[in-house]
Amino acid sequence: MSSIAKELANPDIKVPAEIENNLIVTSIDKIYNWSRRNSMWPMLFGLACCAIEMICTAAARYDLSRFGMEVMRPSARQADLMIVSGTVTKKMVPQIVRLYNQMPEPKYVMAMGACASGGGPFKDGYNVVSGIDKFLPVDVYVPGCPPTPQALLHGLITLQKKIDGQSIRTVRWYQPGAEEPIPVPILGPDLIDPRQATLLRQRAAEQAALAEQAALSPAEPPAAG
Repeated sequence: MSSIAKELANPDIKVPAEIENNLIVTSIDKIYNWSRRNSMWPMLFGLACCAIEMICTAAARYDLSRFGMEVMRPSARQADLMIVSGTVTKKMVPQIVRLYNQMPEPKYVMAMGACASGGGPFKDGYNVVSGIDKFLPVDVYVPGCPPTPQALLHGLITLQKKIDGQSIRTVRWYQPGAEEPIPVPILGPDLIDPRQATLLRQRAAEQAALAEQAALSPAEPPAAG
């Protein structure tokens, strides 16, 4: 192994920019990104009317296969792109997060439509989540209600451009240490995010302390007439 290769492999040694961005690394990035961007396998996960437009995009008129994305997979373990198309309800969020954790790296998430991006016209509903990005890292948002096939194609091309700008030295799936899966939300009387468990316990303790203080405080004397 050459001295330059040893420095690139050792994270404790500061690598000069002219060496870090040398021809070998950038060439590997180009080949790696070219192969991934042209072989995206989306997971068919339709939730509402946006799914109809997604199916239309995959049909012959718009021909999604031109971009190497025609292989719609029914299994999360065979997909690297989750297209969340439609209204996200609290009942569906645990299943969406569980499927996301089953996807192998590298993996991406696309929020298709106003509902998946921010709740849409059903945002004030008691059972609707205001955007899947509250639980998953979204890479591309496709606006519309529902988006047209052209809009979905633009979102897929935008994702390809994002992939073109990635480097094997900085992407999360090549960093040291195992990446922890996203905790699956708990559906009870309401949707509970386990990542907020500490905050919920703190709020519960504060409410209990206030209730105890109110119970121990003497009652105010009646006002004089």
